[in-house]
Amino acid sequence: MRNFKKYTLTLRDGRSWVIDRPLIMGILNVTPDSFYAGSRCDNADKIETRVRQIVAEGADMIDIGAYSTRSGAAEVSPEEEYTRLCRGMEIVHRLAPGMLTSVDTFRAGVAQDCVEQLGVDIVNDVAGGTLDAHMWETVARLQVPYIMMHMRGTPATMQQLTHYDKPVTDAVVEYLAYKIEQLHAMGVRNVIADPGFGFSKTLEQNYQMMDHLEAFHSLQVPLLVGVSRKSMIFKLLGCTPLESLNGTTVLNTMALLKGAHILRVHDVKPAVEARAIVEATLAVE
Repeated sequence: MRNFKKYTLTLRDGRSWVIDRPLIMGILNVTPDSFYAGSRCDNADKIETRVRQIVAEGADMIDIGAYSTRSGAAEVSPEEEYTRLCRGMEIVHRLAPGMLTSVDTFRAGVAQDCVEQLGVDIVNDVAGGTLDAHMWETVARLQVPYIMMHMRGTPATMQQLTHYDKPVTDAVVEYLAYKIEQLHAMGVRNVIADPGFGFSKTLEQNYQMMDHLEAFHSLQVPLLVGVSRKSMIFKLLGCTPLESLNGTTVLNTMALLKGAHILRVHDVKPAVEARAIVEATLAVE
């Protein structure tokens, strides 16, 4: 497929993870407090239904999170976060054995326990190591792929930190490049970059980044895009997260055309269909 660069990463057990086509990451929120009400799975029955749906709709991987990062979300202790993740991962392993999994957490201790005790494959850190000083050394020791997202401040303060001294895309690419260099120096070889749509960016800045998404390929690592039902859609269109699927699919299609490697989504089937259409359109003759 044109505009798509292949990557090979290494999982903790030594297996090669070849990214030779765009991957669809289904979101599993084992929390009662996600910004999108339709994704909240706060009991075993809801988690089981959601996992079955993610698998049936054709996801390549599951991202499990137990601590909402929306502004104003309730505090969750590390113990409670891990308890929720244990409940979710037991169901994932039972219903989707062999499915690639990532844990959405900014806490090094939770990440370590999820990898060592629950068999999670990837650490997805929305804070990029800024909220837990031990995260990078933990990931380096675990030798798991690390999704590093750009965010300033905390989920509570991030939208007060949207001023950049240069165009937002240039600033975020420069920031991620510096951090990836640091991670490589610590021995973290398998890094995935996430520009952090909706985090520490204004509405206009989010669309500026999407317009210049190809710039992130200069980082020479796989690119994850997560725009699913976010405020950049429903604020622009004057709707709600529930009504933001069409806008999500439009942006996911744009991201695929610009060479995104992973789409993180609430709605797997529409993303799988968008990928099929883009792949058919850009198929090499």
